[in-house]
Amino acid sequence: MEQVNILIIGAGVVGLSIGKYLTEEHSDVVIVEKESSFGRETSSRNSEVIHSGIYYPHGSLKAKLCVEGNRMLYDYAAEKKIGCRRTGKIVIAGEESEYPELEKLYRHGQANGVEGLQLITGNRLQELEPLIIAGKGLWVPSTGIIDTHNLMLNLANEIESDDGFIVYGMEAEKIEKNETGYLVSFNNGEEFQTNILINAAGLFSDKIASLAGIDLKDTNLKLHWCKGEYYKASGVGEISRLIYPLPDPKGISLGIHLTVNLNGEIRFGPNAYYVEELNYAMDESHKADFMKAVNRYLPIEMHNLHPDDTGIRPKLQGPGENVRDFYIKEEAERGLKNLINLIGIESPGLTACLAIGRYVRDLIGKRVHADSAV
Repeated sequence: MEQVNILIIGAGVVGLSIGKYLTEEHSDVVIVEKESSFGRETSSRNSEVIHSGIYYPHGSLKAKLCVEGNRMLYDYAAEKKIGCRRTGKIVIAGEESEYPELEKLYRHGQANGVEGLQLITGNRLQELEPLIIAGKGLWVPSTGIIDTHNLMLNLANEIESDDGFIVYGMEAEKIEKNETGYLVSFNNGEEFQTNILINAAGLFSDKIASLAGIDLKDTNLKLHWCKGEYYKASGVGEISRLIYPLPDPKGISLGIHLTVNLNGEIRFGPNAYYVEELNYAMDESHKADFMKAVNRYLPIEMHNLHPDDTGIRPKLQGPGENVRDFYIKEEAERGLKNLINLIGIESPGLTACLAIGRYVRDLIGKRVHADSAV
């Protein structure tokens, strides 16, 4: 049995960001990951977009941590020379009936502290992106793109250089609360006794919470997997900024949007639909829906779209339900002191990752301070 101070379950971009901040201040920090490398699920199957924070409910963790994380991520990318570009994006309204929603989004973004927002007319929009069809747009200059793999690689290197450990191929099967913390048993027969346990297991974070004794039904913390598909584009022409339609009112997705990667390649997606199994196969029966959505703002033909990738997001929000916030909480009030759960960390989790890491570090600092005061 291994004795550690802090055990983090999950080596996605959020788990790694937490590890970065904790190894700077604490000793004996270990991250365990069931896959053979870091970020093999949600963290590597996304749009690689640095979001601004315009969408999320005012006062929510998503809004707060996205706005903070946006600035932190640009600074970190510059410091570590990680591929990154502040492209900006335009949220478009194609019809006059959509203008009030666009203006509402503008005001909402301002309230969340997003800087530089501008409502632009069709003429200005055409100057910026001549190929895009829209009557009005919201210019969001703080949006950008980042090389997610190199971001995670740098985080992992920092953790190890600060004497932290990342262990792969270990899936948690049992968690027992005891007098000194938590005993975690793994599928390979290993056991870790830890003072502090952090659940950053992404798609399986509800399962880890359940193993630790959280009743998912009573707490409404069961995750719902939401799949999204992406298509690459060819023969589209030159577009340098990200183009987004107005978001889904229920918050299930931001709509099928256009992104440009660091190589200048254009792709569309994701769509969004709930699934019961972890299956990353592409379902091309949705291609016509992509065509219809994209043609609202950019004329393309079916042969311009080529299957690219799929991803699955861990949503607390189930089918037909309203948007849910990140769940990031130390569980002392449930009798599980020094267990920190991070559940439902979907978009903007990538953008917010460094802010989330700092937030969890501060949660632990508050707990240590409270214990020393007793």
